[in-house]
Amino acid sequence: MNQIAEIGQKGSVTTRGAKTASSTTRILLVEDEAALSTLLTYNLEAEGFQVESLERGDEAESRLEENLPDLVLLDWMLPGVSGLEICRRIRARERTRTLPVIMLTARGEESEKVRGLATGADDYIVKPFSVPELMARVRALLRRSRPDRITGLLTAGDLSLDRENWRVQRGDRHVHLGPTEFRLLDHLMGRPGRVFSRAQLLDSVWGEAAEIDERTVDVHVGRLRKALSIGDEPDPIRTVRGAGYSFDEHFGR
Repeated sequence: MNQIAEIGQKGSVTTRGAKTASSTTRILLVEDEAALSTLLTYNLEAEGFQVESLERGDEAESRLEENLPDLVLLDWMLPGVSGLEICRRIRARERTRTLPVIMLTARGEESEKVRGLATGADDYIVKPFSVPELMARVRALLRRSRPDRITGLLTAGDLSLDRENWRVQRGDRHVHLGPTEFRLLDHLMGRPGRVFSRAQLLDSVWGEAAEIDERTVDVHVGRLRKALSIGDEPDPIRTVRGAGYSFDEHFGR
């Protein structure tokens, strides 16, 4: 596919080196034009984003109640519930109020742009547009809203995760992780203190289509802990009884 085709503090987690998208930066694409959805999904995934695509507005609303992405690409005209109404509902709810939204639409009139932005969209792009332009807008919005999701390096105490080179270091020791354990650490470390249920981790790390038992999460968390902590080294992964797992926001302090 043609990427340029036009189409219709210490102890805390810090980030450096904004070069690549994290493999766990999740984008929800809501677009009912199949060809456009396929092209955008291809190019977003090529940039390292995890993409879920839906065709209907009502499906998007249900999905947002289950698991929040890092950004939403939302078409204006959708079957079920319009993109404009979905955007309005996103901004009306506390849980999704700050969720980044880019509106995609064929409506290029100034009055329509004003209407879209007034509804709560963070950005507005008119069809036809080039994929590079859209990618630039996605990165810009992520930089403003969640800079940790597009940086190349996460650090907390003596632990560092290099997304670009797929390396994890603890002090002078290289930590050997398998691909799944790396993605799991990336996801947890990128949002310190936030508790993720096993189901949420399955969706975000393995992908929503993965037919895996939730106990598999416990196995991989166990492997991750064993690799990260040797001897008296403190464990950065917290188990929250009855809820799930999180990266200790006070780790390294």
